[in-house]
Amino acid sequence: SSAAIRLRDKNTVGTGGLSTRGSSFHGTMVLPMSLLRTAQNQPMMVELKNGETYSGVLASCDGFMNLHMRDIVCTSRDGERFWKIPECYVRGNSIKYLRLPDEVIDMVKDEPQSRKEIRQQFKARGRGRGKGEGRGRGRGGQSAGPEKRAGGGGDKAGKKARP
Repeated sequence: SSAAIRLRDKNTVGTGGLSTRGSSFHGTMVLPMSLLRTAQNQPMMVELKNGETYSGVLASCDGFMNLHMRDIVCTSRDGERFWKIPECYVRGNSIKYLRLPDEVIDMVKDEPQSRKEIRQQFKARGRGRGKGEGRGRGRGGQSAGPEKRAGGGGDKAGKKARP
């Protein structure tokens, strides 16, 4: 069985009210690029905005959702004509929806890396050199702390604070 995936916008993919026939995908959101990366070397059907459909194997994809497919059967929009094509390139902005096997969607869900998890990993890591004290004092204002200077902050360079 397979799930029909309607593209909502560039950032999310949802079922768009379409039946997923027993898929555990119902009610969850998947990032489209992770879905397409996982779907490489898997069969899929692509319907274009002009009504044509391309059924074949996804060879590769890029950041603009352009697809390179192999072993395709192309169907005309009226459904009366068919063409067998060894390979083709589908421009991402002409795609209306994708139809993928349920196994691909389950494989995406098993991937541990969501955007939030990746962001948290980078936040936990240090930022360059130093002891993580920020980017300096700036212009005026308070000093970095009592261990840095005995006098308060905010005095001009070259002038000393009066006692």
